[in-house]
This record gives sequence, structure tokens and C-alpha cells, in this order.
Amino acid sequence: MKQISFAQAEHQNKKKVTRRERFLNQMDVLLPWQRLIDALAPSYFPNSAGRRGRPPAGLERMLRIYFLQQWYALADEALEDAIYDSQAMRDFIGLDLAIESVPDATTLLRFRHLLEQHALTQRIFEEINASLAEQGLFMREGTIVDATIVAAAPSTKNQARQRDPEMKQTRKGNQWYFGLKAHIGVDAATGLTHSVTATSANVADVTMAGHLVRDDDERVYGDAGYTGMGKYLGEEKDDPNARCCVAAKRGTLKKLKDSPMKTLLLAIEKAKASIRAKVEHPFHVIKNLFGYRKVRYKGLAKNQAQLFTLFALGNLVLAGRCSSQADGVSVS
Repeated sequence: MKQISFAQAEHQNKKKVTRRERFLNQMDVLLPWQRLIDALAPSYFPNSAGRRGRPPAGLERMLRIYFLQQWYALADEALEDAIYDSQAMRDFIGLDLAIESVPDATTLLRFRHLLEQHALTQRIFEEINASLAEQGLFMREGTIVDATIVAAAPSTKNQARQRDPEMKQTRKGNQWYFGLKAHIGVDAATGLTHSVTATSANVADVTMAGHLVRDDDERVYGDAGYTGMGKYLGEEKDDPNARCCVAAKRGTLKKLKDSPMKTLLLAIEKAKASIRAKVEHPFHVIKNLFGYRKVRYKGLAKNQAQLFTLFALGNLVLAGRCSSQADGVSVS
């Protein structure tokens, strides 16, 4: 057995298990490591044998470091410092400072560029979802579609003297926002995300419905912003077998006079809203738990690549909560 260092021994003998340790231990168990390694290995330095220079860091180790960056919303340099500071992070990575150092920020930068270049973050999303599907967590009975605005830096104090040209502004209510819009399709039964796409903020939600719905979905739920969604799903306007179940506009309901019919319609809308509430859970996880409140990179391609990873890891968090509740364990 490998001998542990004094720092590791001191850390293991402490009396309290921190929330970070509990979270990382749970993620370590839930992540399908071997499946991810098998999927990404062909694109990870396939011709490294016989090359000069430092040998590449192990794929699993780089994946662990990359996931830490997404969970804690850290820049490359900040993540390097955090790993040096946190024994819990080093244990998750499997790093012993007595015999090796933390991969530097440049190494992580190059690894992230490799993931973006070969569309590997989408592969991570697909492999994690496939693993969850094998556990019976994707029911394929229906999809809930929704979108959220992610703010980008509006400042022009940069070398180009302009905003990111791929980000646009849009108005929501009486307030203007500048950035991108993350569109997702969520399993109506479990609330797990199965489809992700990113556009500029001024793109209407309903226009992306066709990219988020599965072919075998029996029902598709959306808020009032998805009025007319059937046209984008190839359905006739008055088709009795239409899958779309879209919320009525609030102004339309307000205009109705008090009557038994209005009471019935309000009850129907309340039932629709209770189903659509599941689509807010992935947004809550990536924004509040992972701290993804603002766009980190320039351009839609890089940010969409990050969104695939964030929602894949968010699915693991939600799946972990479902399994804990099924086992009778309270989840804070």
C-alpha cells in the first residue's frame, strides 16, 4: 500500500467531514469514470508515444481537475491555487504533493481547448446521460423545454474596443440583458437534462424547440414563450394528437370573467405549472450550486461546450438527490 503523507494523515484524523468532502465523494461515486475514459481516450494525445518533452498528464486526472473547475467556477490560475490549498481537492484528484506537483494553469487551458476542438464536452454529456439511462432515470414520456439568459460582459474596455459580437441583448419585462441564452430539454418524469443548445440572447425560445424535443416524446411542455411550438415540431395547428402542452398567456386569463370555466382553466394551468417546475431544477444547480452566473469565455462555441459539461454534472447532482431520497436519506 502507498504510504500517506503527514498532511494526509492529519486531514484523515479530523473529526468533521466538510460539505466539500461529502460532495466530492458523492460525485466520485456517481461519475462513470471508465466509460468517460474509454470515450475520450482516442482523442487525448493519440500519437504521444515517442514524442519529446513532458509526458501528458493522465486523462482521468485531467478530467477530475476540469470537473473541479466547473463545480467551483474557478479560473485556471485560481483552480491551481485552490488545489494547493485544499486537501479535499487533492484527495479527489489523487495527488500527493510530496512526490508530484499540481498541473499548472497552462496544462488545464490546453486540455480545455482539446475538449472544445474535438467536441468532447458533448461526448461527456452523452456518456453521463447514457449511464443514467441504464439506471432507469430517463423515462422518455415527455419533455419540458425552457431557456435562461446568462449575462456576458458588456464592457468595451478591451483590446478590440467592442463587445463580444456573438452575444446580443434582449429585453425581459422592463429590463435589458446582454449575453447568451441556454436552451434545454428536460425529462418530464425525472427532471434530468437530455438536450442543450446555446444561442445569442435575442433568439426567441420557441424557435429552438425542434432542437430540444425527442422523437418519441408523448408530451412537450413549455411556458407561454413557446406559444406556436407545434409549427416548429412539424405538427398541424388543429391536430387532435398534438404533443404540445403550452401555458396560456397571463393576459388572456386575466381578461376572462369569473365563471366555472375560468376556475377550471386556472386549475389546468396550475397542473401544467407543477409539471414545468422540474425544468427549473437544472438551472438552480448550475447557477446557485456551481456558481455559473456569467459567461466566462468569448464566442458561443466555447460557452456551449462548457454548458454541456455543466448540465451533465448537474444531472449527476439531481440523480444523487433522487437516489438519496429513495434510500430514505434526507438531502439538504
